[in-house]
Amino acid sequence: MRKYFGTDGIRGRANGVITPELALKVGQAAGLVFQRGDYRHRVVIGKDTRLSGYMIETALVAGFTSVGMDVLLLGPMPTPAVAMLTRSMRADLGVMISASHNPYEDNGIKLFGPDGFKLSDEVERAIEALIDGELHKRLASSRDLGRAKRIESVHARYIEFAKRTLPRHVTLDGLRVVVDCANGAGYRVAPETLWELGAEVISIGVDPDGFNINRDVGSTAPSALVSKVRELRADIGIALDGDADRVIIVDEKGHIVDGDQLMAVVARSWKEDDRLTQPGLVATIMSNLGLERYLGGIGLSLARTAVGDRYVLEHMREHGYNLGGEQSGHIIMSDYATTGDGLVAALQLLSVVKRQERPVSEVCHCFDPLPQILKNVRYGSGEPLRQAAVVTAIENARERLGNSGRLVIRPSGTEPVIRVMAEGDDRSLVTEVVDEVVDAVTRVAA
Repeated sequence: MRKYFGTDGIRGRANGVITPELALKVGQAAGLVFQRGDYRHRVVIGKDTRLSGYMIETALVAGFTSVGMDVLLLGPMPTPAVAMLTRSMRADLGVMISASHNPYEDNGIKLFGPDGFKLSDEVERAIEALIDGELHKRLASSRDLGRAKRIESVHARYIEFAKRTLPRHVTLDGLRVVVDCANGAGYRVAPETLWELGAEVISIGVDPDGFNINRDVGSTAPSALVSKVRELRADIGIALDGDADRVIIVDEKGHIVDGDQLMAVVARSWKEDDRLTQPGLVATIMSNLGLERYLGGIGLSLARTAVGDRYVLEHMREHGYNLGGEQSGHIIMSDYATTGDGLVAALQLLSVVKRQERPVSEVCHCFDPLPQILKNVRYGSGEPLRQAAVVTAIENARERLGNSGRLVIRPSGTEPVIRVMAEGDDRSLVTEVVDEVVDAVTRVAA
């Protein structure tokens, strides 16, 4: 078990869990781990639009410079942009200050290696060991302290990168697009990218004030986007989350398209173009069984991993896949990016829509998802899943589902919540088994 890192970096309540003291130590520890030669080392730091980003950014700068690393400050930028710029600017380390889809009260620290990929568990453990060690003994001398500099051209760099993921002849002319940026990190780059590609762009969730990130907007609250698409009779709606590494689509009828359907569209398109490096894709245990059946029907496989885009990516790299993702909208296309990129995933879909000259509702309806029920149970402390009553309830639920469905029980990696998911051909049975497990967990967690 790791003390600070969860499934997606370090995350928690700003000025509660994520304090200036912790951020300072993370900067020092990560800076020391990634000093691997006799030259000036550099780190790039991006952030989303949360008020606490100022505090955490300043503390990280103090930490990195105190161990002799130069800091390049990017300001509000999507997580995939930070990963891309880490490589592009030849930095030794990249940092994204964000709690993704969480409310503004939370914040987090995500780290990327010089290759733009998220860190392995082993590297994170090495950083944790230093955080709890005697860092003061390893500070740089007065002469070797780092410098900090704000970089102004990063938005244009990322916009150009995103556009180049499409063939030069592909434009979005004639498409009316509503984009919801969740008042988050993509609020500048996403609308401008779509506009430069020729779309008529209507933007919502592009007025961050430090407090409104993800509030009633974005991929976790798509009702605002659904209403706007219907009101304006738009061709498509695109909803990003707070750090723009995930995307949810709304079709012209106002229906939500999740990551499973989006992966199916891209997989089919890339198979037809002979672009898949393996005959299949990688998703998590949460992806719908309907996706697996659909892929099987077109000659592709589905490899499943634990929940978390980092685990999807690890499996992709280990086994040579170039497409993977999560039902929640993290879509990883390793031909282009080292992490999920909501904007790039949306562009891939738009290119298919333009090529097929069909409505988004038709392009994105690859399969009928099986009934899937997901419920969350919040708990205070302890390990509810180890309690005998819960173990028995889970065993009974799996036995009732048999081979006609799946049951997935897991603790969240970002908050004190147990997630209970089941799916199968019989909706009533799925609902019953979820309720039974939830009741058992609730009783022991009370």
